[in-house]
Amino acid sequence: MSDCLFCRIVERQIPAAIVAEDQELVAFHDINPQAPTHVLIVPKTHIAKTSELTETSAPVVAHAVLMANRLAQQCGVADTGYRLVLNCGPQAGQSVAHLHLHLLGGRSMRWPPG
Repeated sequence: MSDCLFCRIVERQIPAAIVAEDQELVAFHDINPQAPTHVLIVPKTHIAKTSELTETSAPVVAHAVLMANRLAQQCGVADTGYRLVLNCGPQAGQSVAHLHLHLLGGRSMRWPPG
């Protein structure tokens, strides 16, 4: 989708600090980090939000979690703990209409967030 920010990052039309990539996913540092480690993991295929997942596309979320686990190790936050977040829709805090998994770590976090 030409108007989707994350699709444009996937297509290298917009620069990003990419930290990992495979056939299905691209991971890059968030430009507005909410923690010392804040990486976004996005599918290369455009899926607007989690509620649009299908039986066919849903495995990409498990794949994203596995990539997040590897990145948490690489970033040094695996042993102390990290948060994985999927927002669905604007009221949940999803600001880009492209499914993305947040990997946050490197500081203590509260629940509920605030």
